[in-house]
Amino acid sequence: MILSLAAVAAMSSGGGSSLNSSSPLDPFDSSTSWSLAEDPSNSSSEPVVRTLTPDFQPATTAVAIQEVNPWDIALCVTGTLISCENALVIAVLFYTPTLRAPMFILIGSLAVADLMAGLGLILNFVFTYLIDSSVEFVTLLSVGLLISAFSASVFNILAITVDRYLSLYNALTYHTERTVTFTYLMVLFIWVLCVTLGSLPALGWNCLRDESTCSILRPVTKINAVVLAVTFLLVFATMMQLYLQICKIAFRHAQQIAVQHQFVAISTTKGVSTLSAILCAFGACWLPFAMYSIVANSSYPAIYTYATVLPATCCSVINPIIYAFRNPDIQKSLWMACCGCFPSNLSLRPRTSSDV
Repeated sequence: MILSLAAVAAMSSGGGSSLNSSSPLDPFDSSTSWSLAEDPSNSSSEPVVRTLTPDFQPATTAVAIQEVNPWDIALCVTGTLISCENALVIAVLFYTPTLRAPMFILIGSLAVADLMAGLGLILNFVFTYLIDSSVEFVTLLSVGLLISAFSASVFNILAITVDRYLSLYNALTYHTERTVTFTYLMVLFIWVLCVTLGSLPALGWNCLRDESTCSILRPVTKINAVVLAVTFLLVFATMMQLYLQICKIAFRHAQQIAVQHQFVAISTTKGVSTLSAILCAFGACWLPFAMYSIVANSSYPAIYTYATVLPATCCSVINPIIYAFRNPDIQKSLWMACCGCFPSNLSLRPRTSSDV
C-alpha cells in the first residue's frame, strides 16, 4: 500500500488533512520503515511527485519440509511388493478348500506374517513422512508391528522346517500325529510369542526416555535388539541342523526305494540343491542385520542400518516363491484362478511336507 503526497498544494490550501488513524499502516509503528522515493515516470517540468513507500520486510516463516530418504522409499516399495505377493498366497489358500493340510496352514501363517511385515513397512513410511512421528504412540505402534511380523515370519519358517523333518523322520505316523488341530495350536503359540515380543517396547522396554540405551532401531533398546538377534541366530542354527538331518534321511530313503542309481543321484542332488538355496537365501537376508544389531548402537551411521535392514526385508519377498509358488497344488489353483486351466506339464502328484 503506497501513500501518495502528490496533493501537497491542495493540502496547504485546504488547511491540511490528517491521516486516518484507522489506516492499516501506522506511520509511528517502529516495525515499518519508510523511504521517500521519486517517481521515475515524472520527467516533465511539473512539480516533482514523491511517494512515501513503506519498505516491507515480511517475516518469512520457514516451513520444515522433511526430505524423503531414498532408503525409506526402497523399504516402502519392498513393503508394497511383499504385501501384493503374500495377499495373493492368502487368497489362493482361503478360496481353495482342498488346501487345508497342516503344511498349507503353516504356509498360510507365514504368508500372513509376511503380509503384516509389508504393511508395517508401508505404515512406517506413512508415519515418518505424513504423520507426526514424534508422537510416542505412533512410534511404538510402528515398531511393535514390525517386530511381531518379522518375528512371526522367522518362527513360521522354523515351523515349516520342523514339519518337513518330522514328515521324513516319522513317515509312518506323521499323518496321525500331525493333525490339523495340533498345527493350529502350534501356529497360535507362535503368534502369541511374537505379539508378546512386539509389545515389549509399548510395555516400557524402550529408549524414549534414555537415548543412550537405544539400539540401531529406535526405540528398541540395545538389550532387546541383542536378544532378538541371538534368538535369530539360534533359529538359523536349528534350521541348519534340521536340514542336515533331512538330507541324511532323504539319502537313506532314496537308497532304499530307488531301483536305479541314476535316479538316486538325480533326485537327491536336486533336493540338496534346493535345501542349500533355501538356507543360503535365509542366511544372506538375515545374518548381516543380526550381526550388526549385536555390535552396533544408535551412534553408528544410519546408512549401515539401512544397508542391513533392506536385505532382511527382502526375505519376505523370497518366502512366497520358495514356500508357496513352488508348490504344485498352489500353482494349479493359481492357473485355475487366472485362466481356468493349468498346463499339462504341471506335476499332478500330490505334494507332501517332505518335498523340498
